[in-house]
Amino acid sequence: MTKVDKKKCIGCGTCVSVCPQVFVMGSDNKAKVKAQKDIPCVDEAIKSCPSDAIS
Repeated sequence: MTKVDKKKCIGCGTCVSVCPQVFVMGSDNKAKVKAQKDIPCVDEAIKSCPSDAIS
């Protein structure tokens, strides 16, 4: 299950641009998971996150 650690998230939006099918920016300007999907872009988002907030 994909998770975003809100304490680590800096709100850069990289995950949303890499994998918009799974991630969206919340009203708090932090990323959140909008849909659990096992697709390749999730791994790319995890690798691309500058604050290691996605697991």
